[in-house]
Amino acid sequence: MSTEEQLSPNPLEGKSPFDLRVNQSRGVAESRVKQALETGDMGFLHSFTTGSTVDGPGVRLVAWTAGCQWRCLYCHNPDTWNMMNGMPVTLEQATDELRKYGHGLKVMSGGLTLSGGEPLMQDRFAVKLFTAAQAMGIHTALETNGFLGERLADEELEKIDLVLLGIKTWGPEKHRDLTGKDIGPTLDFARRLAARKRPMWVRFVLVPGLTDDASDLANIAKFIAGLGNVERLEVLPFHQLGHYKWKELGIKYTLEDVEAPTSALAEWACELFRAEGLKAY
Repeated sequence: MSTEEQLSPNPLEGKSPFDLRVNQSRGVAESRVKQALETGDMGFLHSFTTGSTVDGPGVRLVAWTAGCQWRCLYCHNPDTWNMMNGMPVTLEQATDELRKYGHGLKVMSGGLTLSGGEPLMQDRFAVKLFTAAQAMGIHTALETNGFLGERLADEELEKIDLVLLGIKTWGPEKHRDLTGKDIGPTLDFARRLAARKRPMWVRFVLVPGLTDDASDLANIAKFIAGLGNVERLEVLPFHQLGHYKWKELGIKYTLEDVEAPTSALAEWACELFRAEGLKAY
């Protein structure tokens, strides 16, 4: 049975991105995966959700990609670390699905958001899908950690109407401890977007006892404020909705006893960002 034949009209739609999904690409040949990554003619998606109002402006269709090279301690979707946990979807199928929602997305001032996982692990697919979306007049947004931003040529950045950039913490050592990767490429991508005046929102996950250091937040605020292209900063409260996935996948989880930040703590963080002139929510 071919990849195309395996797909029903809406096999990807999930009630939420917190659905646990694994081995959706079982049986896809390694050579086909390599070809897909090189050409972008097929992507590997965990799921998609409709009607989102928290992943960019307006009401949006969000496609959640599979595959991520970071290992954030608070990740709520560790099943998206492995690209083979995503379902193979051809570019044509993804475009056809997007077309179904195109009119509604435009009426509701929304668009398509590509999130993950890390979408830039599938950079060719992302660029082609965004190109198709823009051709339909649909607003495009990329949620990314920015680590692989150098994969995108300058002209390809024009296919992305808005970048939702995750900045996790501050300082090289803390960043490696939290994510497993260096912070440098993320900051370089932010500077590149700023130099090209590409619209950007920044997303910051607030974890009590882990990412709530006042000095770190102040440094992040100064960096973001200095870019000049950041329209909005979102403080996202840590939650335990994806905790069960770590257990199901047999991955050690170190934040079992961490509670969600209080509204007072979240407001305190917002005020630190606002002190630098940022619009923080």
